[in-house]
Amino acid sequence: MTVVHEREPVTGVLRAMAADTDVCEDLVRAARSRSPELARLGEAETLSHVTALIGAAQAWAGTLGRVEEHDFAAALLLGADRATQGVPMTAVLRGVQSALTRVVEITVERCRSAGVTDAALLTVVLRLKEYGDAVERHVVNGCRAAESGAPRGAGESRARLLRRLLTGGDDSRPPSREELARAGVRPDGRYHCLVADTGDPARARALTARLSTLPGVFGVVDDRPVGLCPRLPGSEELAESGGDGVALVVASPAVTPERLRPLYRLCVRGLEVGGRRGLRGLREVTELAGEIAMADHPVLGAALSDRFLGGLDPADDFHRQLALTALAFLDSGRRLDRTATALFTHPNTVRYRLGRLHHITGTSLTDGSLDGPSGTPATLHWWWALTTWLDRGAESACGP
Repeated sequence: MTVVHEREPVTGVLRAMAADTDVCEDLVRAARSRSPELARLGEAETLSHVTALIGAAQAWAGTLGRVEEHDFAAALLLGADRATQGVPMTAVLRGVQSALTRVVEITVERCRSAGVTDAALLTVVLRLKEYGDAVERHVVNGCRAAESGAPRGAGESRARLLRRLLTGGDDSRPPSREELARAGVRPDGRYHCLVADTGDPARARALTARLSTLPGVFGVVDDRPVGLCPRLPGSEELAESGGDGVALVVASPAVTPERLRPLYRLCVRGLEVGGRRGLRGLREVTELAGEIAMADHPVLGAALSDRFLGGLDPADDFHRQLALTALAFLDSGRRLDRTATALFTHPNTVRYRLGRLHHITGTSLTDGSLDGPSGTPATLHWWWALTTWLDRGAESACGP
């Protein structure tokens, strides 16, 4: 059965409904009012699924194909996510059915206002019933797949979308706005890109399942848990049950989907850098900006190290102590008292070590050269040089 006459007005009505925040919030209230289990979840999460389903309905109404040929990835993801969150299938279906009923009511009201004839309206209602039945079937399939521990349809669909959006994957064409909406991603929304590296496929799947209880879209990309989330997770949401703590998770700033790809690459790089430093928990990629820049430009770091610290001997423990003191001095805002507290020593000891560093290298951190506007890049250069020199010394000490 297809909508042949007045298809364009009906498609326009559904398109307007998908873009209408008030309509989507109305459907959220309808779903939550019929299902206490859903009401306990965050409204933002329910809203993301409602927006995806109504967007899929709009895309479906614009075609003349059979309902079986439509992409019901949004319904699969809804079922899988609710099962992962422990919501019973009957409770999920009560919410879905209530929202679908409200969709029909609003569609009828708006189609009549748009001048759609009663004969055509009957066809629309029957077509929406057909769509609603298909949505329910796919929600059930998503629930069952997740409960069996093998959410292949939903999981693979989610991973493909994330791969295309963030890496290009096998298809360099990014997802369309309609595809994003069907998967629960608002094309004009702002999302953090989260990337984790557990080092174990089983732990990666477990972390992905935990993250999937948050609003957003999550999956496994290149063996890493990856997701788009409108808010950053708390430490308790990342903690592993019975594991050895919290995995390192690097997050980008919240941006619209089309700006995420380069930030995803930076997050992956941040994982590599942060992993070498033994970092755990949630880290924003901007916190690792200096480390990423140093890791990507080692020759420049070595040149700065030679320029500022050429007189120091990496094999000399006292010289290493001088470099550590200088780095702590910069990290403490160039305050002797704070540096002394950080190093558990006396301010006079800090002053002495900085003087010895000046004597050996011919450059000073206390002569006023780092003051004023020109001092900002100079401070950065010093920090980069010291960090590179200390890292090289540590690598030499660990060598054969």
